[in-house]
Order: sequence, then C-alpha cells, then structure tokens
Amino acid sequence: MEKMNSRNKVKGMVRWVLPLFLFTFLPLSASAQKFALLDMDYILKSIPAYERANEQLNQMSKKWQAEVEALQTEAQTLYKNYQDNVVFLSNEQKKARQEEIVAKEKQAAELKKTYFGPEGELFKKRAALMNPIQEEIYNAVSEVADQRGYQLILDRASDTGIIFGSPKIDISSEVLRKLGYSN
Repeated sequence: MEKMNSRNKVKGMVRWVLPLFLFTFLPLSASAQKFALLDMDYILKSIPAYERANEQLNQMSKKWQAEVEALQTEAQTLYKNYQDNVVFLSNEQKKARQEEIVAKEKQAAELKKTYFGPEGELFKKRAALMNPIQEEIYNAVSEVADQRGYQLILDRASDTGIIFGSPKIDISSEVLRKLGYSN
C-alpha cells in the first residue's frame, strides 16, 4: 500500500514538473520551438469507425462476460446442491461433487482469462480494430506538425497536467480535416 502511495506521489510530481520544465527551460535552449495542443478524445469521438469499433468491442465483451457468468452460476448451483445434500452423500460422492465444483470454477476462471486476460481475445480484438485508426491519426498529426513546423504536440485530453491551453494552438480540427472528417 505504501509502495502504491509513493508511486502515485512520484507520478503526480512528474505530471506537474515535466510540463513546467518543458515550458520553462526548453525556450532557453531553442527559442524558435513551436508547440501545439490537440484533443484526442474530441478527435476519436468525431471518427465514426472508432465509435463502431467501440460498440463492437462492447458487444463482444458483454457476450463473453455472459458466458463467464453462466459458468460461475453453474458452479454456484453445484455448490448449493452439494450443501443441501452433503449429509446424504458418502465420502466418495462428496469428493466427486467437490471435484466437479472445483473443475467448473476453474473452467470459468480459464474462460475469463481467455477472453479478458492481458493476452486475451478482447485485447487482440481491440488492437486489431483500434491500431489502424490510431495509426491514421498519428500520420495526420505528423503531417500537420511537419507542415506547420511543430516540434511538440501535447494531448490536452490526457492527464498531463495542462491547466490551460489557448484555443489558438489547438490543432484538433485541422487533424480531423486532414483525416477527411468535417467538424
């Protein structure tokens, strides 16, 4: 617990110190630096393919969650039936039922890991659907940066500690136009 708190403190300090450093000391070394902001949430919400991909992922997730919950419910039913009949069962029957319950719980856990684990189906499907969209956005941002001479573009939607950013330096609409979407 204490390790998490110190990690959060360091993360919080970096969140404030990094932007402060960038805006304080960077201009001293290169006064011609150009910066811009963009709002990735705004950009993503303006792209229909992103919304469709999100909806598809949500539907898959709900379907898979229902499958996992069905197995968990089966395990709970087996356990309840075991509890109700335990006094009438022989030792061998008790052991067989316990093994059946454990197997069903293990099956539910494995299915959950298969669908929702770090290398699970949801992770793979999200990567397959989102990576092309993210790559397209990155390429558009890169083009705008090259055309307008920006050395640094910050995402105002992420939690970077940006307190204020002038709308004059927000290039979100320009990136959307570059992607072929009107705002």
